[in-house]
Amino acid sequence: MSYNIALSGLQATTQNLNTISNNISNASTVGFRGGRSEFAAIYNGGQAGGVNVMSTTQNFSTGGTLSYTGRELDLGIQGDGFFVLSGQDGSTLYARAGMFNQDANGYVIDPAGNRLQGYPVNTANQLQNGTISDLQVQSGSLAAKPTTSVGIVSNLDSTVAAIDTTLNPFDAADASTYHSTTTVTINDSLGKEHALTEYHVKTGANTWEIHYMMDGEEVGIPNNMTFNNDGTLSAGGATTLNITSTSNPAIIAGVDDLSIELSYTNTTQYAKDYNNSSLSQNGYSSGELNGIRLDENGMLYGTYTNGQEQLQGQVVLADFNNPNGLTPVSNNAWASTNQAGQAVIGSPTTGTLGGITSGYLEGSNVDTTAEMVNLMTAQRNYQSNAKVLDANSTMQQALLNAI
Repeated sequence: MSYNIALSGLQATTQNLNTISNNISNASTVGFRGGRSEFAAIYNGGQAGGVNVMSTTQNFSTGGTLSYTGRELDLGIQGDGFFVLSGQDGSTLYARAGMFNQDANGYVIDPAGNRLQGYPVNTANQLQNGTISDLQVQSGSLAAKPTTSVGIVSNLDSTVAAIDTTLNPFDAADASTYHSTTTVTINDSLGKEHALTEYHVKTGANTWEIHYMMDGEEVGIPNNMTFNNDGTLSAGGATTLNITSTSNPAIIAGVDDLSIELSYTNTTQYAKDYNNSSLSQNGYSSGELNGIRLDENGMLYGTYTNGQEQLQGQVVLADFNNPNGLTPVSNNAWASTNQAGQAVIGSPTTGTLGGITSGYLEGSNVDTTAEMVNLMTAQRNYQSNAKVLDANSTMQQALLNAI
């Protein structure tokens, strides 16, 4: 009986050594989760029968340290959750290792060729939350967008003398017929840039007339702005500038007509020099893809040479009621089982799911020092059980010699 008990101790300790050696060998493996052998005593009808390894559990309660890499597609999860991968054989895998890159077709893949899953976008670049598919970065050019809105916030100097526009009508070439100017670059439907300049003419104590010039031509109709006695804007805070092939054929040649909404919200008339505090417009020229960006919510953007970004999709994460039920497989991944429960898939930072940090990788959660202590303990246990076998063999030999 003692022989069998000692033999079970050797077998259990060997399995424990396998677990410890696997932990130590994967101490530098990205996203690895350390395991632990759990022993159970064996009894047969109340008689001691030795020991066995009841199970080997994985440590999902402690995360690994995030290390900076600077690569946009190196992704680390802060909190709970797993990346969802589509294997080359059609299987679904789950991983904490965020070492991703793009293949020749723009798909986001891990080193084993598994494709990262997420919410795709439709042709209008709107996120499709109800569908999960392979994430792909479109490599085509970003089409130009014509300017449709311009926002200007400025202060018009209330101390300047009003101009009698009857005696001195506006003339862009004559600086005495206006007080100040602002220029903003706008884009037509082909992405060509045009300089839109507005000229500010004070016509009364609290009234201004705004004229518009583009490419040397006056465009649209003047906008009349009125201010209150405290300098705040009263009227004329918005106007529409229509530039058409009929009114300005030299500007609108081979491109679509322009209809630009100009907003002057928060523009003031105070007794200080003219200045601009904000100037914006929503048009841009065409651009080529030159990079990608991913935020903590998993939103994947393509960045373009024209300074614009376009949404390409959103990375999803999965979580399980019992992560210990997942089966570890090769290449830093896990496969789901009934013991793990149903995968709960959603956007990062929602529910129990953690956030995603781009440019970082999560290391193993193995404590090498603790594993070395465990190794010495396992070695001592192995030697002790081997000593029992040796003693049992010596006693049996002594008995045989006595017969």
